Amino acid sequence: MKITLRVWRQRHTADPGQMATYQLDEVSGDLSFLEMLDLLNEQLVLSGTDPVAFDSDCREGICGACGLVINGIAHGPEGAIATCQLYMRSFDDGDVIDIEPWRARPFPIIKDLVVDRSALDRIIQSGGYITAPTGTAPDAHALPVAKTDSDHAFDAAACIGCGACVAACPNGSAMLFTGAKVTHLGRLPQGQPERNARALAMLEQHDAEGFGACSQIGECTAVCPKSIQLDVISRFDRDVLNALLHGEA
Repeated sequence: MKITLRVWRQRHTADPGQMATYQLDEVSGDLSFLEMLDLLNEQLVLSGTDPVAFDSDCREGICGACGLVINGIAHGPEGAIATCQLYMRSFDDGDVIDIEPWRARPFPIIKDLVVDRSALDRIIQSGGYITAPTGTAPDAHALPVAKTDSDHAFDAAACIGCGACVAACPNGSAMLFTGAKVTHLGRLPQGQPERNARALAMLEQHDAEGFGACSQIGECTAVCPKSIQLDVISRFDRDVLNALLHGEA
């Protein structure tokens, strides 16, 4: 099929950037979206044009590096998948496809479609871990965990930190990401000693990075490739409140 691509091109952070239009012919529906971009870059290199910079790593929906806004939707029109899992069969012959980077103040554009998402790393560094020494791996049955708690912890731990929640949120909030990282530790016994302090520290770092406040609109969970639910934010808020009530601020 033939498609028209309108791609955001920006040479560096200080460059104003603009949309550039490209035509691709004979695009197979079996190509992934990133393979289609590879095809575009081959065409650009052969014509002596600078290829489009974009992030990717595992291309299996695990690493979260491949985030793009496609036709105004983070990760594209198909739900619960990362950009690398989107296939061109989701588009029609003759379609015009807009491709943009994540747009949020804490995610400065490095080049073209590549943004700096290190703000999410700093949120993790502020408290997304446990300090208790665990030694070698214990037997699976050595520390009983309720099935409900383990299920919720696993669901929250599925977050791949791609930043789609931030890109989709009208407020530019990273509360779904932060709530998931707080919840997956807070539902397990190992995470209890630092539970309240962890939530407060990660909230402070979240705000310091310039992310907006959560107003429970739900755009974040709608585009999350791992279908993280809003209840992680409610649990996060509860932990923060407990921290404030118990003087851990």
